[in-house]
Amino acid sequence: MAQTAAAPDTAPLRKSGAQADEAGPRHRWWILAVIGLAQLMVVLDATIVNIALPSAQADLGFSDGNRTWIVTAYSLAFGSLLLLGGRIADLFGRKPAFLIGVSGFAAASAVAGAAVNFEMLVAGRALQGLFGALLAPAALSLLTTTFTDARERAKAFGIFGAIAGSGAAVGLLLGGVLTEYLNWRWTLYVNLFIAAFAIVGGSMLLQRTARDRTSKLDIPGTVLVTTGLFSIVYGFSNAESHDWSSPLSWGFLTAGAVLLAAFTWWQTKASHPLLPLRVLLDRNRGASFTAMLISSAGMFGVFLFLTYYLQLSLGFSAVQTGLAFLPMVGALMVSATMSTSFLIPRVGPKIVVPLGAVLGAVGMVWLTGLGLDSTYAAHVLPPLLVTGFGIGLIMAPAMSLATSGVATDDAGVASASVNTMQQIGGSIGTALLNTLAASAATSYLVGKDPADKLNQAHAALESYSTAYWWSAGFFAAGALITALLYRRGVPAVDADAAPTVHM
Repeated sequence: MAQTAAAPDTAPLRKSGAQADEAGPRHRWWILAVIGLAQLMVVLDATIVNIALPSAQADLGFSDGNRTWIVTAYSLAFGSLLLLGGRIADLFGRKPAFLIGVSGFAAASAVAGAAVNFEMLVAGRALQGLFGALLAPAALSLLTTTFTDARERAKAFGIFGAIAGSGAAVGLLLGGVLTEYLNWRWTLYVNLFIAAFAIVGGSMLLQRTARDRTSKLDIPGTVLVTTGLFSIVYGFSNAESHDWSSPLSWGFLTAGAVLLAAFTWWQTKASHPLLPLRVLLDRNRGASFTAMLISSAGMFGVFLFLTYYLQLSLGFSAVQTGLAFLPMVGALMVSATMSTSFLIPRVGPKIVVPLGAVLGAVGMVWLTGLGLDSTYAAHVLPPLLVTGFGIGLIMAPAMSLATSGVATDDAGVASASVNTMQQIGGSIGTALLNTLAASAATSYLVGKDPADKLNQAHAALESYSTAYWWSAGFFAAGALITALLYRRGVPAVDADAAPTVHM
C-alpha cells in the first residue's frame, strides 16, 4: 500500500521568497560549512578523548575500571536521547535546536576540560552527549531541507558523509597531537573553537522555520524509546566490562529489546508519534538505516584494533598513529563524494552500497595477515585504503537516502534515526569486538607462559585478527542485506513531487 504525503510538506522548501531560490537558500554552501563543523565536533568526541584517557587517569587518579565511563557516559546520553532531540528540532525549530545544541556542547566541553575529579569529568561527558543528541539530528535535518536541488544535494551529502565517516579517524589524530604537545584537557577545549565558528555562522546564515503548534510531543513514546536505547547501550557497555552472562549485560539488553518492541507498538497507536513508522518503512530508507548500523559496528574493527596494533605492536606514537589513518580518510572522502555525485545517479544504491560493504570486508580480511614484522607501507596502508574507499561508498549514500523523500515535518526525527543507527552500531561493535578479542587472547595463552613477552605479543595479534574477522563478517552481512533491500535502479529525484512512503 502506498501513502502519498500532502504537497504542502515540501512547499516551504521552494516558496520561501527571499530566503531561497529553486535550489535552496542563497548561502547554502556556507550553511553546509557550518553544519559540517558542528557534525565534525560531535563525531570527533567519540574518539578524540580515547588517546587522552591514560593522561587524564594519571592526572585525576581514577581506576582502570572507571576509565571506560569516560567513553560510556557520552555514548549513553547521546545514543538514548537522539530520537527525542530529532523530534524537538521538528517541533520547536531546527535553527534554535542547532544553536542550543552547539552552545550546550561547548559549555559541557568546558566543564569536562576543567574537571578536578572523576565525577566532574563524567558529568561533562554526559552533558556533551545530551547536547550532541539535540545537535546531530538538527544538523542533518538542516542539510536535508537546505539542499533541495538533486544534484547539489548529492554533492552536499557526499561532503557530509565524508565528515561523518572520517571524523573518528580525525579524532584519533587530533587527540594524539593535542595530548602529546599540550595536555589531555585540550582534547575537550578544542570544541570551544569549533563551536564559536558554528554559533556565529549558524546565527547569521540559518533561517528560522515556522513551528507546527498543533503537534505535541509523544511523552509515552519518548519514555519508551529513551529507556530502551539506554538499556541497549548500557547492556553492551557492561558486556565489555563484565561478561555476557552478567545480569547487567543480558538483563539490560533484554529490557531494551522489550522496551523498543513496546515503543514500536505504541507508535502505531499514538496520535502524535515520536517516530512515525512511515519514516522507517520505505525500502531504500530501511536499507540505509541497516547499512549505517552494520557498517558502524564493522568500522570499529579498523579504528579501535588497528590503533592498538600500530601503537603496541609497531611502536607508533599517538601522533604517528593518527597520521597513519589520514590516507584512509582521503580515500573515504573521495569515494563518499563520488558515490553521491556520480555513482548513485547512474547505477543506484543496490550496486554501490553493497560494493562498499564488500570492499570493507576485503579490507578487514586483508588486515588479519598483519604480524610483528609487518610494515606500514607494504602491509597496513593497502587494506586501509580499500577499507576507507568502501566505507565512503556506504556512509554518504546511506545518509542521503535515509533522509530523502521525508516530509519536512519528519526531517529531524529521520535524521535522528540515522545518527541513532550509527551510535548503536558503534556501541555494539565496541562491546562485541572487545569481548571476542579478549577471549581470543586468553585462549591463545592457554598452555603457554603468559609472562613471556613474545607470547603476549602473539596473543595480542590473535585478538586483533579475531576482531578483523568479525568486522569482515559485519560488512559481509551488510553487503547481503542491502543488496536484497535496496530497490533496483536510480532513486527518484523529482523535487516537485510530494514524498511517497511505501507501507
